[in-house]
Amino acid sequence: MIKILILFLLLIHSTNLFAQVDLVKVIKSKNLMYLMDGKKIIKTYKVSLGANPKGHKEKEGDEKTPEGTYILDYVKSNSSFYKAMHISYPNKKDKINAKKRGVSPGGFIMVHGQKNGFSFFSFISQNFNWTNGCIAITNKQMDEFLSLVKVGTKINIVY
Repeated sequence: MIKILILFLLLIHSTNLFAQVDLVKVIKSKNLMYLMDGKKIIKTYKVSLGANPKGHKEKEGDEKTPEGTYILDYVKSNSSFYKAMHISYPNKKDKINAKKRGVSPGGFIMVHGQKNGFSFFSFISQNFNWTNGCIAITNKQMDEFLSLVKVGTKINIVY
């Protein structure tokens, strides 16, 4: 009976065990992030975004989360947040647009956990947009995210 139960549980969770996340999709208007394997949603996270989430990030300090397709290009090990994976913002187009406006495009946009020393506060902080443009999840979710999403994965962010 125990063997059957274990087999049943493995079958239920096998989609996540063998999933290959090939896209991270963020829908800012819903504060949701989806880990995708093709068209299949593997995992969904409620996220906190930049404090001014509507619209594309145009300059440093605008508290907007960028919109578009980028690459999750490295894991930041010495973050002021629990753990973090860098988003390749700004891209060439973002830099050109910022230069035309005479502003800095900003940078260091990440998917990250909670601010170091404040993880106990996530039950509150995850209910509103508080970052400077990053995408925040809980520390437990960040551990799972890093186990499922590899460096080089695309991230598509839309409003």
